[in-house]
Amino acid sequence: MAARTRAKPSKGGRGKAPVKAVGRRRSGQSAYATVHDLLIRRESIGVGLALLALLAVPWLVPFTSGLADARNRFVATFGLLIFAWIGLLIYAGWLVIRGEQARLWQDWKPWAIGLLSGLFLLGFFGLFNPAWSLGDVSLADHTAGGDLGGRIVGNPFGVLAWLLIGVVAFAVTWPDGAATIARNAPSATRTAWGWHIPSRVAHGARTAFEFVFPTRPQPQGSAKMPIDSVMWARSAGATAEVDDDEDDVEPAPAPVQAPLFPDLEHAPDDEDGDGTPGVTTDARGNRRSRDGWQLPAMDILADRAPAADGAADNAQRASLIEETLASFGVDARVVQINEGPTVTQFGIEPGWEIKTRTVIERDKDGKPIIDKDGTQKTRVEEVSRTRVRVQQITSLANDMALALAAPSIRIEAPVPGKPVLGIEVPNTSKSLVTLRSVVQSPQFQRQAAKSKLSVALGQSVAGEPIVADLAKMPHLLIAGATGSGKSVCMNSIISCILMHASPAEVRMVMIDPKRVELSAFAAIPHLAFSNIVVDMDKVVGTLQAVIHEMESRYRKFAAIAVRNIDGYNRSPRATDKLPYWIVIIDELADLMMAAPFEVERQLCRLAQLARATGIHLVVATQRPSVDVITGLIKANFPTRIAFAVSSQIDSRTILDMGGAEKLLGRGDMLYMAPDAAKPRRLQGVFVSDEEIERLVGFWTQERFADIDRPVFDNLYEEAKLELEMEGASDDMLERATELAREHNRISTSLLQRRLRIGYPRAARLMDLLEQHGVVGPAEGGGSREVVRPDDDRPTLHHDPEELRF
Repeated sequence: MAARTRAKPSKGGRGKAPVKAVGRRRSGQSAYATVHDLLIRRESIGVGLALLALLAVPWLVPFTSGLADARNRFVATFGLLIFAWIGLLIYAGWLVIRGEQARLWQDWKPWAIGLLSGLFLLGFFGLFNPAWSLGDVSLADHTAGGDLGGRIVGNPFGVLAWLLIGVVAFAVTWPDGAATIARNAPSATRTAWGWHIPSRVAHGARTAFEFVFPTRPQPQGSAKMPIDSVMWARSAGATAEVDDDEDDVEPAPAPVQAPLFPDLEHAPDDEDGDGTPGVTTDARGNRRSRDGWQLPAMDILADRAPAADGAADNAQRASLIEETLASFGVDARVVQINEGPTVTQFGIEPGWEIKTRTVIERDKDGKPIIDKDGTQKTRVEEVSRTRVRVQQITSLANDMALALAAPSIRIEAPVPGKPVLGIEVPNTSKSLVTLRSVVQSPQFQRQAAKSKLSVALGQSVAGEPIVADLAKMPHLLIAGATGSGKSVCMNSIISCILMHASPAEVRMVMIDPKRVELSAFAAIPHLAFSNIVVDMDKVVGTLQAVIHEMESRYRKFAAIAVRNIDGYNRSPRATDKLPYWIVIIDELADLMMAAPFEVERQLCRLAQLARATGIHLVVATQRPSVDVITGLIKANFPTRIAFAVSSQIDSRTILDMGGAEKLLGRGDMLYMAPDAAKPRRLQGVFVSDEEIERLVGFWTQERFADIDRPVFDNLYEEAKLELEMEGASDDMLERATELAREHNRISTSLLQRRLRIGYPRAARLMDLLEQHGVVGPAEGGGSREVVRPDDDRPTLHHDPEELRF
């Protein structure tokens, strides 16, 4: 009974509808309708696409000759690209079977990439006629790209169109890489042009021709000046004429070494007219200074560092910044993204604060307008519009750091020269900035053509190379905590100068209290003194010797009525050309602890007066406190570099503002230029120990050993004698004697504090007191016993300052 109830519908269409029996064949449906339903199902279409792809495979035998002819025509048209069509049909069939056919049309970019790439491959394959057969078609009669590929590259206009298609395909597939190549194309062109490929090819051909067909005999001897005389005649600007022909110069002792002075190519005169020597390239491709010294090749430095992997998605981070600001009610948008080696700067443009009100709409009689629902019509009117304040964005720095999962962010408000705020977010992976990448940049090449004291500092947050001129700083103060990159920065400055300046142009005075930081440069010929100064007792004498050189240069300037070193070197009345001096002090804190008064006085005097004489200071310290970087030192060092420090107080000590405490370390710095109102964030260049070793090895080769280089140790001896005479003056000795009579025991530190002198001078006074019988010999402690008659009693037994400790 139940079965009959389910099978019969109710009469008149009333009552419940019949329920279909599960597993029962439909009544009243023909076999044609059943087959039609199966054919129009989605799965059937997908299977059909897959079968069509299989029938297109050249080596499968089709069922009918008609399909074979169609397949052969398809292969003859597209060649090897038939396999791309087969793969596309299989992929489309698979998506249709899974019900995901919408993925085929949701984005235009894959279709554009596929079409452009397919046309480019067709043209590429159209260049070849291999002896292959695909099914019944021989590619030797057509091309590997079929008839279509042969037509694309069959004429010059087609080849140009094919190349244009390849460029467009690359730009659509990899837009960031295409933009990078477009930006670097001018510099790469200039670099390739600077290789002088035509002149090198011509020189090689000429050399090979002269080797096979010699046209002149080899020189048997020369009566010219020796090499050292040639060197210093050029460096000093002597009036004697020197022949630069390589046939008139004695060959080098070692056959594997190039001669010191091969023929120099004609180089243009100095465009600025300041007389600064530049770097030229000889006929053999060697880099040389204008005075004849051979300079190190660029191959000594490491090549460009590889790009960092795992870069963050900047577009996603920009969206996070906008969403975070919007969640706090701040309207702002990211208008530019500058990706640097260490951080990425997001340019934020503040939006508007809009105040509105709701107004009831009224008719001309002033009565409210009622809509069809019986409610009053209203409209929203804008009351005021004001810009979002900068402080509203800067106060959300920690919230944005949380949203970006960054350890810290730095906000530069505003970015100098741009109407945006810069939010600097650390990159997930840092890129290494090599010295060679900055030295080979056009910015450095232009600067190096003007000054021998050009230094490569690093790259900005936008990846732009940053260079500076030490002669215009004119002195540099570097500070940062241990491990922040301070020593690497000093090594890069020294290495950069060694790459472009000869000992006749630049001399260095190195003071290294830690004994190990600058020891790698102990053998270079650029040192003004014989050795690097590492003993604290010699520091004051060394600085005094530099002061003597400064005073001597001023006397020379006054004799020929010039104002600075550039005018002196250009003057025809100058007897010799003066090199620049760079005084490099690695750790200022140790010097200030040993002799604070003498060191501060000497550094300030050099900083105030030495610029015109070509003497410049580079001072570094890892303890940026007010007792090390005093007010006088800061006032005379306008150019400063701050690496990562531990507190905002240290940052204010260096830069007079905060910010250095948020740096990431490992070369991340803030560079305060002398003409800038705000510091600039850079990633400093890196110089490895292997690069320094190769660079020092070049300057210590045997071919430079016989060249006489002046050493200024006599200045140190004169300064030491002067300081000894000053320490032995009657007035100071008398004061020290009176001070000793007031105590039972006296120490060198007591003489320093009470007489306000440095440690070297106080130690010399203590020795003089011992010679005069005022104090006894050293007993191994910090103080000595005062020798006095029995009836002589001290008026004060202890120093009140010592009692406090």
